[in-house]
Amino acid sequence: MNRRTLAVLLLLAVLVASCGTGSPPDRAQPGDAASRGTPCEGTGDDFPGDVKLARCLTEWFWSQRFQENGGTYRPITRFVAYQGANGPDCGGQAAVPENAFYCPYGHFIAYDAAWLKAMYDQMGDGAVYVVIPHELGHAVQAQLVEDFRFNVERELQADCYAGAALSGLIRVGVLNTEQGDEEELLANLQAAGDPTDIWLAPDAHGTPQQRQQYFAHGYTEGMGTC
Repeated sequence: MNRRTLAVLLLLAVLVASCGTGSPPDRAQPGDAASRGTPCEGTGDDFPGDVKLARCLTEWFWSQRFQENGGTYRPITRFVAYQGANGPDCGGQAAVPENAFYCPYGHFIAYDAAWLKAMYDQMGDGAVYVVIPHELGHAVQAQLVEDFRFNVERELQADCYAGAALSGLIRVGVLNTEQGDEEELLANLQAAGDPTDIWLAPDAHGTPQQRQQYFAHGYTEGMGTC
């Protein structure tokens, strides 16, 4: 067993131990979200449903957290699906294919729908529940006026926020889990990681191991530790 395999197994053990029944979320069961007082509809039975549910529940989670701490969460203004190079620009910078991003100029999120759907088909529903909560983590950062010396710090904190949001949604019962969900989430973080650990790069997101670790940290410890 190599160090990479061992690291993944250790992370899986942490995620499994943290939520009692087993694993990070895949999809909600019919009626779960509505019965808990969320404004969200849908069961996440397909790609469009999972995208809609992941966005709505994650924003609901942050709205509750801000309210508990005496603040007000500002929802994103737009949630834009695009194809290839036809996405909206952000502060004069063109959208690129195979990407998802939060834009502070307009406070919106955009994603290449074909790219996200391909990951969904290849690696499971976890793709949606990693990418969308991660980008919404950037929307949260914008409202908390976080300051970062390196871009990689911003990205890893967004991974931490994503883990915190998902575990929080599981614990209040609006997302249920299925066998194999933890592998899906970690596989998606693995695929999204940088090939090398170059902290100074302006577009650095963190290595696969770093991204998995920060996600797991938020998942097990909560948003306050991010």
